[in-house]
Amino acid sequence: MSTAAKVIARERIETLLDDNSFVEIGGLVKARSTDFNIKAKDTPSDGVITGYGVINGKLVYVYSQDSSVLGGSVGEMHAKKISNLYDMAMKMGAPVIGLIDSTGLRLQESVDGLNAFGQIYMKQSLASGVIPQISVIFGNCGGGLSVIAGLSDFTFMEKDNAHLFVNSPDAIEGNRKEVCDSSSAKFQSETAGNVDFVGTQQEIMEGLRDLISVIPSNNEDEAFDLECDDDLNRAAEGIENCGEDTLQALTSISDEGYVLEVKKDYAPEMVTAFIKLNGATVGAVANRTKSYDEDMNVTAEYEAKLTANGCEKAADFVEFCDAFEIPILTLTNVNGFKATKCQEKKGAKATSKLIYAFANATVPKVNLIVEDAIGSAYIAMNSKATGADVVYAWPTAKVGMMDAASAVKIMYADEIESGDATEVIAEKTAEYQNLQGSVMSAAARGYVDSIVEPVDTRKYIIGAFEMLYTKFEDRPGKKHGTV
Repeated sequence: MSTAAKVIARERIETLLDDNSFVEIGGLVKARSTDFNIKAKDTPSDGVITGYGVINGKLVYVYSQDSSVLGGSVGEMHAKKISNLYDMAMKMGAPVIGLIDSTGLRLQESVDGLNAFGQIYMKQSLASGVIPQISVIFGNCGGGLSVIAGLSDFTFMEKDNAHLFVNSPDAIEGNRKEVCDSSSAKFQSETAGNVDFVGTQQEIMEGLRDLISVIPSNNEDEAFDLECDDDLNRAAEGIENCGEDTLQALTSISDEGYVLEVKKDYAPEMVTAFIKLNGATVGAVANRTKSYDEDMNVTAEYEAKLTANGCEKAADFVEFCDAFEIPILTLTNVNGFKATKCQEKKGAKATSKLIYAFANATVPKVNLIVEDAIGSAYIAMNSKATGADVVYAWPTAKVGMMDAASAVKIMYADEIESGDATEVIAEKTAEYQNLQGSVMSAAARGYVDSIVEPVDTRKYIIGAFEMLYTKFEDRPGKKHGTV
């Protein structure tokens, strides 16, 4: 039997962790089943290497599947090792990282393997919201194994050789892998939204170490770096030009321009990312209407509308941040909902999930309105009404029920029809904008706390989060919500 895959499985762990920090657990475990002459085959470690180590000094628990042992398939003892790893991680309050390369459930072990598979699901469900769970797909991750990735908080995927699927593309009626490889990293990250980060093995390892360094180890820990070399009162020069590409705005706000974007290939009109403010990790959610490359050329344009995919993406991110006590910053530029038949299928439910995620979150929440904040779409973006602790706005922002011109056409339909339409619309639009659509009007009613100059954005936001550091918010007693 070739040991190449086993070497690769161990090398992946050693590449990921700090030098010489890995300690293996259960290295002598082998398969227990004797059916189908499985005992005649050597099953070292039963196809999975488990243990612990550190990443940038932080304790993590890791398992890496060995595809040289029965294809890395999950049998009774294989699953038991992973379950035991979860038990230790929960006791220690440390993340679990799974390096996946497996053919799936071990058929030779039948119900024993199936039950053990279910026990992993149970451990993951109990750990959800307590310790971070990260899946990294290097080979096959199919069938029931794909659920392990789905139960994780973040999923990384090697861009060329990894496959994530519930059903193989060739098993889907009317489909062929050559036409649409639904198991590919491209499909899973861009279309399905099941994968957070895609790259080469080296890029994945670097990204994974970066992620571990900015998120808490557990739900009682804090993602806070006492070292912050950036000026807390630094002027955010040029940020007024970043209202369309809010990823650029986040770069301008964050300590030393640090931004770690999550699910960047999925629903790119909604940015979700981790940034640093005064050394602390902050989760950022931002609407985006344009994307620029490094040379400031426009690479993509989007409507200032909420989409179902964007809402689901943001809701999942907000829930993670709230579970692990990570403060939330939103940059708002939205004036409605995307109008397509596809969006109508799940747009209302997806928006409901986003509103619930913000409203249910008890961590510090700050909202900055950079351009438009119009209608119900704005309410969904961490508005004062749904629980934002502090709402700031740039002087050029617009806040209102709907676009002024559209409102005028409805409110003054009779006058427009009987008079000079152009003159009436122009006059009434200016009046409506001044009375109901301006940021000053919203501030006068307490819906905006302060109007800040763009250049002062960074210091105002840092100040708000410092003020909110000791925030405590009690909620009605209940088992859990149902949205």
